[in-house]
Amino acid sequence: MLALAVCLAGCVSIQPTRPPIPEEPPRSLPFKVRLAEGEPDDLPPMVAASLSDKSPVTFSYREDLGHEHHTVPLWISAFNPMTFFGAPTGSTAVTVFAQLVIRRGDTILGDYAADARVSADYGLTYGTTNLDLDRAALAEVRRKIDDELARDSIRLAQRNAASSHQQPD
Repeated sequence: MLALAVCLAGCVSIQPTRPPIPEEPPRSLPFKVRLAEGEPDDLPPMVAASLSDKSPVTFSYREDLGHEHHTVPLWISAFNPMTFFGAPTGSTAVTVFAQLVIRRGDTILGDYAADARVSADYGLTYGTTNLDLDRAALAEVRRKIDDELARDSIRLAQRNAASSHQQPD
């Protein structure tokens, strides 16, 4: 037994540990923005990193969540032996729609919309909470808005500069 333990101990490989990859700070818009409509805790990271109370550029942001549930009828799942071995007894889906509108005075600098859908099956012994699905869908839709903003940041900066010359702050 001792020889087997020594042999097995010699076969164990130790993986070198890598230092954690530092998280990239959130990107920001090419200018500061002021929240006109929406909840400050519900913003995409790029917009949240650009907040200022004194900016002439305002924005509104909204998210709409929808939930769908599908449950296998009890008379089917109760008589299906696979139910007791992990077959799904239902599914839950969360759909989120988000819209971001950036304005300087009466000029719309950008209007962005995105949607995301996250779903998961559940069974007798497993499942994902609705809160976890909500968080995943919200994170996805905010990431999509951030990606659109990042692709459009040069145009946004140009439109903001042009509209600042046309309108007084």
